Amino acid sequence: MKRRKARELALEFIYQTEIRDELEEFTEDVLVFFLEEQRVEDEEIKSFATTLIKGTLANLPLIDKKISKYSINWSLSRMSYIDRNIMRVAIYEILFLDTIPELVSINEAIELAKKYSTIESPKFVNGILHKIKEESVKKTKIQQENEK
Repeated sequence: MKRRKARELALEFIYQTEIRDELEEFTEDVLVFFLEEQRVEDEEIKSFATTLIKGTLANLPLIDKKISKYSINWSLSRMSYIDRNIMRVAIYEILFLDTIPELVSINEAIELAKKYSTIESPKFVNGILHKIKEESVKKTKIQQENEK
C-alpha cells in the first residue's frame, strides 16, 4: 500500500505540474513543498514518490515518444491529462526500475485509471503499457543474446 500511495502522489504532482504548464520548470523546491503540503511523513512513501516524480520528468521526452508510438489514432494532446500521466509514471517504472516487475507496474496503473479516470481508461492504459512491456522484453532478450 505504501507504493500505491507513492504512485498516487507522483500522479497528482505530475498532473498538477502539467495542468499549470510547468513540466519544464520542475524544481526540487516545488517537490519538497508539495510533499510537505500533502503531509507525507512516511520516508518510504516520500522516497518512492520522489524517485517516480524525478525519474518520470527527467525521461519525459523518451516516455512520451513511447506513448505516441503505441497510441494509434490518439495524439498525446488528445489524451486526458490523467491517463497520460498514469502511463508516464508506469512507463518510467517499466523502463527504469528493474526491481519492480513490469506486470506490477501495469496493474498499479490500471488500478489508478479505475480510481481516477473514465470507465474506458483502464483498457486504454493496459493496451499501451502491455505493448511497451513487450518491446522492453524483446530488447532485453536481444541484449542477453548479444552478450553470449
